[in-house]
Amino acid sequence: MSTALTLPVAVPLLAAGLLVLLPDSTGLRRGTAGAVSLGVLALGIVLLVETADGSVVRQTVGGWPAGISIVLAADMLSALMLCVGAVLVLASLAFAAGARDDREPLFLPLVLMLSAGVNGAFLTADLFNLFVFVEVMLVPSYALLTVVGGPDRWAAGRVYVTFSLLASTVLLGGVGLLYGVTGTVNLGELAGVATRDTAAALAAGVVLLALAAKAAVVPLHGWLPRCYPATRPSVTLLFSGLLTKVGVYAIIRIYSVVFEGTGLGPVIMTAALVTMVVGVLGAVGQPDMRGILCFHMVSQIGYLLLALALFTERGLAAGVFFLVQYVLVKAALLACAGVVEHTHGTDRLQHLGGLARGAPVLAVSFLVAAFSLAGMPPLSGFTAKFALLLAAAEEAAYLAVAVAALVSLLTLTSMVKIWTAAFWGAPPTEAPRENVGGSPTSSPHLGDAPPDAPRRTTARTRARPVLLAATVALAVPSVVLGLFAEPLLAAANTAANGLLDPSTYVEAVTR
Repeated sequence: MSTALTLPVAVPLLAAGLLVLLPDSTGLRRGTAGAVSLGVLALGIVLLVETADGSVVRQTVGGWPAGISIVLAADMLSALMLCVGAVLVLASLAFAAGARDDREPLFLPLVLMLSAGVNGAFLTADLFNLFVFVEVMLVPSYALLTVVGGPDRWAAGRVYVTFSLLASTVLLGGVGLLYGVTGTVNLGELAGVATRDTAAALAAGVVLLALAAKAAVVPLHGWLPRCYPATRPSVTLLFSGLLTKVGVYAIIRIYSVVFEGTGLGPVIMTAALVTMVVGVLGAVGQPDMRGILCFHMVSQIGYLLLALALFTERGLAAGVFFLVQYVLVKAALLACAGVVEHTHGTDRLQHLGGLARGAPVLAVSFLVAAFSLAGMPPLSGFTAKFALLLAAAEEAAYLAVAVAALVSLLTLTSMVKIWTAAFWGAPPTEAPRENVGGSPTSSPHLGDAPPDAPRRTTARTRARPVLLAATVALAVPSVVLGLFAEPLLAAANTAANGLLDPSTYVEAVTR
């Protein structure tokens, strides 16, 4: 199995190149992209079995000697992230097929290239290669945002590219500083170095700062709610579960190995609480579905940072469980918003109403995912948040308990806002105007459109079955993981123990 760790990176990259050369056959392209993503998911499941006992699967690439070789490693946390990432890619491919976004010739190759970078970031045990894989991931994301984006894509693209390049520059600088201080960028060789060397701790702190920017941690979050709603729903769905989660995963891994879980607890706790509050307050004031959900994307990052700040077995296990279920829940909500935008030409709440009567399957899917995001029993969000609150209470972090509970209440308030306006309210008396031929009515520049102008696309009378199928498939795990949480909780506990005591991981990547 150790010889297969290159496959989640190499196969999507090769398939992306192949799709560029294939004849213009949408069915063949879709089949190839889907088969590759299913293969990655299957490998992820095999790795889950291999690492269930806490072991680490390792592969050295290139045959170079220790110290300069490229090392890939998978433990339970890596395997979980590989699986959930593959599920998100498959869901995005299905949604893009239903919305016809994948008819753009470069769409599927770009998605596969992005997934290769994400998979590499989850598997690498080397900070420089982490930087490389993050860039492999970001380059196609620039294109996806601008090539298949909405009417505001160019202005959003400028913000996204500028901020991402700045964060990448800081990341590379931090890796360079760490190498200059320690002479290595291998995670195993860096184990505990931040606890022994102040200069190394400062250099590693620069790396964490850059990753916090990529994870949209407050106050480095403004790019996300400005950029993600400007692209197509299928792309937003893809970005939601992959881009910021790579940043979160890398922060967790580096803090566990390089800092050994000590030294930054108060800083991370402060960032967690502020991120929760700012994100949820931003969501309350948004006028459209994707705008609300993108601010919640920021808010929920705070819960993951809370688990890291606690750095206890129960806290980390709750955090891992929360991360896996949250990726699926948020994707389900964004898929619901995408279906609404696809069928009605806008997701602006003031132009919607009565959807529950006309689209009951969509309404139920939204309700399940919304209640799970807010932490309502018996759904997966409740299991995750309740476990996290118990872990915080055990450590006497009562302020964190209060803030997390309040943010959950405000999350429920904004979900009720969407339900009341879009699904339960009366249909609007006048539908938003759309241009002849389906061209967007809003300006291609963010600054030129009126502040209350809705995003508009060509409206359809009903959703294609594949769109609803993708949405339902993403909502179902909220119920399943809530009612049958034990298997994922067991895997999360294994991952948490590996983070608390990374000695097995360190030994695997340094031998």
